[in-house]
Amino acid sequence: MKHIAWFFTLTFATVTVGLAAQPPGLDAIALYNGTWRSTITRHATMYSKPSTQTSVAHNDCWRSGDFYACHQTVDGKSMALIVYTFNAATNTYRTSIVTPNGTSAGGGTLIIAGNRWTYPWIQKDGNKTVYFRVVNIFTDPNTIVFRSEFSYDQHTWTRTGDGIEHRQ
Repeated sequence: MKHIAWFFTLTFATVTVGLAAQPPGLDAIALYNGTWRSTITRHATMYSKPSTQTSVAHNDCWRSGDFYACHQTVDGKSMALIVYTFNAATNTYRTSIVTPNGTSAGGGTLIIAGNRWTYPWIQKDGNKTVYFRVVNIFTDPNTIVFRSEFSYDQHTWTRTGDGIEHRQ
């Protein structure tokens, strides 16, 4: 599961949106398209080890009917096909991730509220339920400040990493 947590952090930290009104529904995902240089610093927690990493992600995205898909490469290597769907009744997005070898890397939920895009998920750690999320704050159309964090109660959050991303 730690691998999936890293994947969510890198993958979903690359989404962008302008501070102005964004397209409604599924068309908001079009803002994900493009090339992004990111730096992430991970902190020493029980769910992360300290490190710093810089990478370049490229997202080739398109819409087909009720789906939005993005083929993502990281540092020139094909990493995943991410498929988004939108539920207008709940104003939430779902993601499904397929790796180049055809296996599913899971999926999740995306909640967009203005310039804040949040990807929450839940894991079990023994008998404990652990809540995770990646929060992207868009300071302008080409810059994202992001953080990943966990909580046992959804009130007190511990950061596992944070970083910044710039559109190239």
